Amino acid sequence: MKDEELKEILGNCKTIAVVGISPREDRPSYRVASYLKSKGYRIIPVRPDGESILGEKVYRTLLEIPKEIQVEVVDIFRRSEDVPPIVKEAIQQEAKVIWMQEGVIHQEAGEIAEKAGLKVIMDRCIKKEHQRLL
Repeated sequence: MKDEELKEILGNCKTIAVVGISPREDRPSYRVASYLKSKGYRIIPVRPDGESILGEKVYRTLLEIPKEIQVEVVDIFRRSEDVPPIVKEAIQQEAKVIWMQEGVIHQEAGEIAEKAGLKVIMDRCIKKEHQRLL
């Protein structure tokens, strides 16, 4: 994906569901989400347990997030093999972008998302891209 497209996504998409976020401050998922929140993005934590992370209600799955919250970006901090069901939920949730963090790559799931009209970014850190482009 070209820098112009990344800039457009980072500039226009303000609600980010962070799938696989850790409540531990020393974990990359927590640090990335905390950074994004500090830059004005709305963070929606998605993980199987917990009540609140970064002052936001934790949802067990993307489908648990109420429809009135328009999830624009689904930022995935999970192993590559865990990506396909997350992509299916993101499509149902009508997200606009699938963002797989560094080391997370799943070509088939990416193709399914693109066929459904979502933009797909793989193996890139959203925080690093934000710092580099904005």
